Amino acid sequence: MTNHSVVIAGGGPTGLMLAAELALAHVDVVVVERRATPDPDRARAGGLHARTIEVLDQRGVADRFLAEGTVMQIQAFGRIPLDISDFPSRHNHGLAIPQGETERLLATWVEELGVPAMRERGVTGFTQDGTGVDVALSDGTSIRADYLVGCDGGRSVVRKAAGIEFAGWEPSTSWLNAEVEMAEKPEFGLRPGGGIGPAERGDRIRVVLTEREVEHSGEPTLEDVREALIATDGTDYGVHTLIWSSRFTDNTRQAVAYRRGCILLAGDAAHVHPPLGGQGLNTGVQDAVNLGWKLAQVVKRTSPESLLDTYHDERHPVGARVLRTTMAQVALTTPGERHQALREVLADLLSMDEPHKHLAGLISGLDIHYDLGEGHPLLGRRMPDLDLQTAGGPTRVFALLHDARPVVLNLGEPGGVDIADWADRVRLVEGTHDGVWELPVIGAVSAPEAVLVRPDGYVAWAGDAADPQLPRALATWFGAAAPA
Repeated sequence: MTNHSVVIAGGGPTGLMLAAELALAHVDVVVVERRATPDPDRARAGGLHARTIEVLDQRGVADRFLAEGTVMQIQAFGRIPLDISDFPSRHNHGLAIPQGETERLLATWVEELGVPAMRERGVTGFTQDGTGVDVALSDGTSIRADYLVGCDGGRSVVRKAAGIEFAGWEPSTSWLNAEVEMAEKPEFGLRPGGGIGPAERGDRIRVVLTEREVEHSGEPTLEDVREALIATDGTDYGVHTLIWSSRFTDNTRQAVAYRRGCILLAGDAAHVHPPLGGQGLNTGVQDAVNLGWKLAQVVKRTSPESLLDTYHDERHPVGARVLRTTMAQVALTTPGERHQALREVLADLLSMDEPHKHLAGLISGLDIHYDLGEGHPLLGRRMPDLDLQTAGGPTRVFALLHDARPVVLNLGEPGGVDIADWADRVRLVEGTHDGVWELPVIGAVSAPEAVLVRPDGYVAWAGDAADPQLPRALATWFGAAAPA
């Protein structure tokens, strides 16, 4: 039996992002994945939202993704476009990039970080005790670990074996999703219940169309695509070649607990929903970034195991909100005159500034606010990527997070902040910033003298240098003070 501190079941975007986070924290982690390699031709998710791009920027790898994708305004609510180009972010846009390409780039980064991957095998079960978990693999071997994280999709073996309820709603609608070649070029654009547009490669066409039946036993065939095109547009456009196909429904479920003992869930293993708004992959990647540093600190015994409970406390409400908003979008995109009237009313509302900002912040992920109690308006929100002047030269906040370590940023009197008791875990940076501190959706906020930024980029404390809450926040999030 081999040993690792953490086993990640699933090498999709969520599992790979989590592996990178743990590797940056120098945790012994292994990824177990059924597929031999990422599949570049299977474009399930088609883009990254602004907060996910920011997260990648925090780790210094965003440029890899920006070089391979297309920067554009991809945000929409019920197919009503949402422009975020006026949001205060370096990445006030989305990125159109196929999931296969996202997985490839993440896998390359994870390999550079030295994370081993056990491919062409899967997790089949586990047994946990008071000190860890024995993870059984499909090749008959097993791994002993401190923790097992299920990033193994909506049909998660890990979640089922842990006995965690997957509560929610049965599917009412089915869509087929395919990349095809056609003899005739259709008019690109949205239809009631779907859409047709160019694929990312060559002259291929991407179709996403509502089906008459909800229950299916397999992936769509060429004949299924032909029937859906005829039902939608009255013609099949001479469709003749099926490159790949898949189905998705409005099946909507969420794990009632993201942790049970040594077992944790992230990504689709923790929440499934229809892909309207493109939030699934993005939510999973951000699950991983929230969990990674916390799990690393517990594995290294810097923090107590109770820190892992904050993963559920913070991410479960975010997942629940995604479920609610995707169900609303299904209602908006349902064919019929009554639903069309609803779309028109909402489109009118979204032409107004405040409703537009609210939903754009939600879809882009830039408005996430973890409930960390009363305090400065920054508390629990993403730290702005400020331009800073430091003794070492100009830099910016996101550059300080490349190694996934927490940072105390002192913008007040030099030497005014003392974190000596946490110096082995938390970096102190002194500098200045000229300009307004502005957050998406809520606008300008008062500039604090100092701020404690967690490795995931969210503010754990902000205030005056002498505020007694700073040592308490340091101890809460990054373990007890070092002994004198």
